Amino acid sequence: MYSKAYIPYGGYYSTPFVRWQGSLQNEHAVELAASTTKKWLATKEIDPKIFEYLVFGKTIGQLHTFYDGPWAAALMGAPNITGMHITQACSTSTTVLNQAAISIEAGLYETSFCMLTDRTSNGPFTVWPNPKGPGGELIAESWLMDNFANDPWAGAAMIQTAENVVQKVGGITKEDVDRVTARRYEQYQDALANDRAFQKRYMVSAEYKISKKKTGQVKTDEGITPTTFESLTPLKPVIPGGVHSFGAQTHPADGNCGLIVTTKDKARELSSDKNIEVQILSYGYARAEKAHMAAAVVPASQMALDKAGICVKDLKSIKSHNPFTANDLYMANVMGLDVMNMNNYGCSLVYGHPQGPTAGRGIIEMIEELAILGGGYGLFTGCAAGDTGAALVIRVS
Repeated sequence: MYSKAYIPYGGYYSTPFVRWQGSLQNEHAVELAASTTKKWLATKEIDPKIFEYLVFGKTIGQLHTFYDGPWAAALMGAPNITGMHITQACSTSTTVLNQAAISIEAGLYETSFCMLTDRTSNGPFTVWPNPKGPGGELIAESWLMDNFANDPWAGAAMIQTAENVVQKVGGITKEDVDRVTARRYEQYQDALANDRAFQKRYMVSAEYKISKKKTGQVKTDEGITPTTFESLTPLKPVIPGGVHSFGAQTHPADGNCGLIVTTKDKARELSSDKNIEVQILSYGYARAEKAHMAAAVVPASQMALDKAGICVKDLKSIKSHNPFTANDLYMANVMGLDVMNMNNYGCSLVYGHPQGPTAGRGIIEMIEELAILGGGYGLFTGCAAGDTGAALVIRVS
């Protein structure tokens, strides 16, 4: 359990998430995240020079990826600090926040910034020489599509790993999946109520180039598919005999987010409401059985809860990265949760999955939900490539 790592209330932001090949498809993920951070800090009247370290998370390569951490630090207005680059697929944000928390606990630094970004659009194609191949042909890889389609260790596409979990535990039907999927869309509508009052607690615009002299702004999530139980019912499973149609899985997206992680005193100083305290309590991780990625959320969550010294009944908010709806059903069934009351106000199943910042936005939304509820414990969890999972417990007082 951590005792020294805090997030200032309001010391975070997320841009809208944009379905891949949308408005942000041509923006450099590092440059966009850094410029968004710089503008956000200016609106908060926070000097970037207060940060001693940058913990940077991104999973999809871009031009100059070699320099990601220190380059992003310089672009955000802190050219004299260094930073690390963490890439851990869908659990990148969770792990970035844990790394920052560990360093606060150890006294390595007092104030850090966690910048998370990704652009799944127009992902890179990598080629390697293969002198021993027939005719010296190259080895080629599409960073996004090839890795979605096949885990080199498990030998299965990501959607297959979710279906494997469904088959193993039994009892989860397509009707169950469709009902929960429709419920997730309803919960997202709550974040849009009253002129997006909930989202405006944390969301900032993302700017993109239309031409050399003209820019546009993305102010709301782009590419959301309206969903009802009735619209999902006739859709056939992607894998014959499975339970997930294309409507019951997330979509790649582009976007970024950022969070300050610091000491208790500094968090209070930077907080937009000094009556609200946000503490990082614990982190959990796990690796599930081969080709059963969705199952990793349960042991990761249990580790985080155990380290925080609490149990499921103590939680007021549960958020998850749910690339496939059965993730939530499996977790709820095993841990005794109300599946219909998880992921209030939104989740990656609905608004998309930019990978690097996905968990970060979920954690930000969890903090805001807990603030509305008057405080309490929150659990964020999610699966990640390689049959892994990661979880974080937060307390809002």
